[in-house]
Amino acid sequence: MTTTAPTSAALLGSKVTSYEANKTASATATAANMGKQDFLKLFTAQLNNQDPLDPVKNEAFVAQLAQFSQLEALTNIQTSMDGFVNSMSSEKMLGSASLIGKRISVPDAPSQLSEGGTIDANIDLPEGASGIQLNVTDANGNKVQELIAGPQLPGSANLSWDGRDSLGNPAPAGTYYLTANAVVNGKTTKVSVNTLATVRSITTNPADGSISLDVGSSKPILLSSVKQISQ
Repeated sequence: MTTTAPTSAALLGSKVTSYEANKTASATATAANMGKQDFLKLFTAQLNNQDPLDPVKNEAFVAQLAQFSQLEALTNIQTSMDGFVNSMSSEKMLGSASLIGKRISVPDAPSQLSEGGTIDANIDLPEGASGIQLNVTDANGNKVQELIAGPQLPGSANLSWDGRDSLGNPAPAGTYYLTANAVVNGKTTKVSVNTLATVRSITTNPADGSISLDVGSSKPILLSSVKQISQ
């Protein structure tokens, strides 16, 4: 009777993997995890431990030296760029600090009415409107005034509240909110109202360097969303 010796694969079962598979997996892991410091260590170790009887060929040495120089240059560029970005973030923060105390035009932000003063606003209407209804509410959500404007051409519609309530009496100084509905293409749509709000403070986001402005609303306003700045 003829018997066949069990192979290594049969003895070890599913735990056996081919040499090529191990080599590929190792190369993939090395490529994914190797950084610039690892490359420099390997390059230096290769030069220190080369066989004196079979040294690295001139062509290979020059090629590796070029890679070393290229990596060093890229590292220096990255360091310089990091420093430049940090410097620009600081400059941007200092420049934005000049906005504190100034009034900026932001969408759907609270507005401060001074005694005997007015509140100016504008609405972006890319398609124009057949009419606009502007509602003014106080800090408690009570409606103070309702204004109606006629047809508007495409563009920005400028509106103004004279600071008086629905009975014609001067409204007390304080915080007010302006909201609006516009009839666009036969449909009534809620639209954003851009009003002037005073900047109280600024903050910067370390993750992306964006600047936010505190104008007393429920959430900060991104500097990139500001459309107008005035004294």
